[in-house]
Amino acid sequence: MLNTIDYYACVSRLRSWNSRLKAAVAVSGLLVCIAANDVRISCLVLLSMSAITIFAGGLSWRKYLVLFRIPFGFLVLGTAAIAIGISREPYGQVLISGAGLYLYVTKEGIRLAAGLVLKASASLSAMYMLVLSTTASEVIGVLQSTRVPKLIVELMNLIYRFIFVMTDSQRQMKQAAESRLGYRDFTTSCRTFGRIGGNLFVVSLKKAGIYYNAMIARCYNGELLFLEEERPVKRGQIAVSVGYVGVLLLVWLLVWRAK
Repeated sequence: MLNTIDYYACVSRLRSWNSRLKAAVAVSGLLVCIAANDVRISCLVLLSMSAITIFAGGLSWRKYLVLFRIPFGFLVLGTAAIAIGISREPYGQVLISGAGLYLYVTKEGIRLAAGLVLKASASLSAMYMLVLSTTASEVIGVLQSTRVPKLIVELMNLIYRFIFVMTDSQRQMKQAAESRLGYRDFTTSCRTFGRIGGNLFVVSLKKAGIYYNAMIARCYNGELLFLEEERPVKRGQIAVSVGYVGVLLLVWLLVWRAK
């Protein structure tokens, strides 16, 4: 699967950096963005983290936008309820009216929704900087070093790996359905979608049993062990990371004083 996040992490030019250092930078940017709660800080984090991923990491900006498109769509839909309201009296800019109800928007609601989308996008770009330059096993190593409960770490790893297994199964089922004209019209498409969903549930149970048996055959005793490559932290990397976080904090201080 050449389009998985792990593939992009493996070919990233930032992969040689220490995973804990990258995690510290990403989390610092995330915390500054959330704590500042300012549009200017959110824009700075979004642009800087995206620039790190694209220019320093070597990821194509087209691929980055494709990866960003799906969660961004959910963000827009999720914040639509903040910008749009329903009232029995005309209020703000009325969009639709009927049955004694008014669907409206206000400038304050639009401004708040846009700010939330921007802050969430900036936070997402910080996490993308980490996962698009660090493999899942290295991220798990970072979580283990921070004393995250083993059960949570192991469940996260199994769920992450199983997503790609089920995605591949769904892709094969869809191809088989398309070759049999399973999507020739809307009614047939709905029927095919339901059958694929049912088959996917059955296949997931079978594959879960197969993977558990494979783990038992490899001496699984209730604890997953992860191999992590040691990458020493270099002075130049520390200087760049501290400088970047320092710039974020300095801009935050200037914005806070300007208020």
